[in-house]
Amino acid sequence: MADYRLLLTSSAEKELRQLSTQVIARIAPRMENLAVNPRPPGCKKLKGGDKEWRIRVGDYRVVYTINDALALVEVTRIRHRSAVYNR
Repeated sequence: MADYRLLLTSSAEKELRQLSTQVIARIAPRMENLAVNPRPPGCKKLKGGDKEWRIRVGDYRVVYTINDALALVEVTRIRHRSAVYNR
């Protein structure tokens, strides 16, 4: 059973739908693992972000926030590494 709930923002869902099926097949299991371990090996806390973390999946980045009080992981962005940090 997962310790955290995993939610995707509407913009993250849209970004995920626009990716190829091969990329989605690589990203989906890594996102699901965030529900069990929201701070997996290799994750990094983003500087200047509002409690944002990121994991690498090939050339793509999954940016998310962790709310320990609510046991919630919210994925906010799923983008190519060249565009993920641009706001």
